[in-house]
Amino acid sequence: MDGSLYTRRPLPFRVEGAKTAGGGGRGAVARAHLVQLDIAWEDQKENYERVRQLLDRADVEPGDFVLLPEMFDTGFSFNIEKTNDKGGSTIAFLVELASEFQVMVQGGRTVAACHKCAASNVATVVGADGKVVAEYAKVHPFSIGRENEAFEGGSEVLVYQWGGVKVCPAICYDLRFPELFRLGMLKGAEVFALGACWPSARQHHWRALLIARAIENQAYVLGCNRTGKDPALEYVGGSIVVSPKGEVLGELGAEASVLSVQVDGGEVRRWREKFPAWRDVKLIGGTGSR
Repeated sequence: MDGSLYTRRPLPFRVEGAKTAGGGGRGAVARAHLVQLDIAWEDQKENYERVRQLLDRADVEPGDFVLLPEMFDTGFSFNIEKTNDKGGSTIAFLVELASEFQVMVQGGRTVAACHKCAASNVATVVGADGKVVAEYAKVHPFSIGRENEAFEGGSEVLVYQWGGVKVCPAICYDLRFPELFRLGMLKGAEVFALGACWPSARQHHWRALLIARAIENQAYVLGCNRTGKDPALEYVGGSIVVSPKGEVLGELGAEASVLSVQVDGGEVRRWREKFPAWRDVKLIGGTGSR
């Protein structure tokens, strides 16, 4: 942001209804599909098939948005030699999925230059035209679980365009750091899309924090969690979509399923105009951009 941070200033977004690169042409209203997956441990091909089976049962239309969990292709594994997408099979799957359904897809994977190098836990975004729109590296590796010993954190908060709205990606543990979301809002984000492998032991934190991030930033929050078990942890899903006013628009239990909810960029703008609390931000964003 520039020096006008502390004065009354224009909304940090603009209405865009034109077709964008890979996003489709449905303007500011479309549907998001959160794929709550029971991830097969370190089995990429099986997970690709499970994603397809779930989406085949969902009513996905061109221009929609598909959100997959963190490391949807392998589970939350630190076995970089096996999970590294160096060969590109997972990104190829995301490209195929986006092109086939004519949607924008955000999905998590592991990338590293070599199996002995520090890896990045990333969310890759692919448009309906099959092109990579953005790639976000998880800023906050889960140090309590020693993720930081295998993965290096990213350093950039970014936004990308989906149809008529701007989306800020985030990954799992990032949810506990509201400053990331605030910086995303100041860059114009109207939707936050977060993929996770969030364990059942802290499920009440998951729901409360997602709702808080929506209320704080007057934005939609899409939280896509996995379900099932891995060798260390149990997951109970709870994927959820929260409105800019903090209302729960849809929520799953522990089943493997797809949560489909309409997202209306106009609703974000109307609420921010009616109740412009975001204008009183003072401690973050003095040098940010939008």
